[in-house]
Amino acid sequence: MAENLFIGYIDRPTFLHHLSGSTKLIGFISFSIIGMVTFDTRFLLGILIMSLILFHYAQIRYREVALIVKVIIAFAALNLIMVYVFGPGYGMQIYGTKHLILGNSQHYFNLSWEELFYLFNLLLKYVFAVPLALIFLLTTNPSEFAASLNKIGISYRISYAFEIALRYIPTVQRDYRTISLAQQARGYEMSKTAPLMQRAKGAVQILLPLIFTSLERIETISQAMALRRFGQQHKRTWYMARPFKTADYLSLIVIAVWLILGIYLFKVNNGRFWNPFK
Repeated sequence: MAENLFIGYIDRPTFLHHLSGSTKLIGFISFSIIGMVTFDTRFLLGILIMSLILFHYAQIRYREVALIVKVIIAFAALNLIMVYVFGPGYGMQIYGTKHLILGNSQHYFNLSWEELFYLFNLLLKYVFAVPLALIFLLTTNPSEFAASLNKIGISYRISYAFEIALRYIPTVQRDYRTISLAQQARGYEMSKTAPLMQRAKGAVQILLPLIFTSLERIETISQAMALRRFGQQHKRTWYMARPFKTADYLSLIVIAVWLILGIYLFKVNNGRFWNPFK
C-alpha cells in the first residue's frame, strides 16, 4: 500500500530513520535557507551530491516518488523558460561580462554563457531541495516528530498540528485515489491512456469531493480533540518521544559546518554570486 502513495512515512532500518525528527527538520530548514540565498555553484553542487547520497541510503525507491519528481521537473523547466523569456540578458547584468553564443547585443533574445550559467544555478536551487524534502517526509514518523518539536521548546499544540498534517498526507492521497477509481468506474477515463487535457479536467473534478471529505474529517478530529480536553494543560507526555543520540549530535555538527562554509563563501565571493567569468 505504501508504494501506491505519493509521499508518506515508510518505516525502514536506516540510520536516517533512526535520527530524531528535530535533527532532520533543522537540517532541512538550514540547507534550504542557505541554498536559496547563495548562488555559489560549487556549494549548491556539494549540497546536491550530499542529498543524493542521503537519498540513496534512505532506501527510497524511485517509483514511490516518481509522480512528485515529474511534477517538480515540469515546474522547474517551465520556470526556467519563463525566466529566460522575461530576462534573457539578466545573467550578463549579474556577472558583468558578455560571452554570446547566439545573437548579438542588438537582439533581445540572445543567448550567452552568463545566462546559461545563471539558469544552471537556478536549476540547482530547484533540484537540491527535492531529495532533502523527500527524505524528511519519508523517514520521519509523525508522532516522533511532534514529540521532538515539543522537546526543543515548541508548544505541543503547534507540534501536534505538524503531526496531523504529516499523518494525513497519505490519507488525503488515498481519498484522491479512491475518488479517481470511482470516477473511472462510472466511465470517465482518467488513466494514462486518456488525453492529457481530459486527465487534467478529471483531476479538477476530483478536488471538490476531496475538499468536502477533508473538511468532514477535520470536523471529526476537532470534536474528538475537544472532547478529550486537548490544549487545557500546559504540558503533555509523548508516547513516541525519542531522545537525542550520538548520531543526532554528529549530524548537527555536520549541518553547522555546512552553514559556516556557506556563510564563509559569501565573504570570499563578496556577495551571493560566484563569478567564474572574471
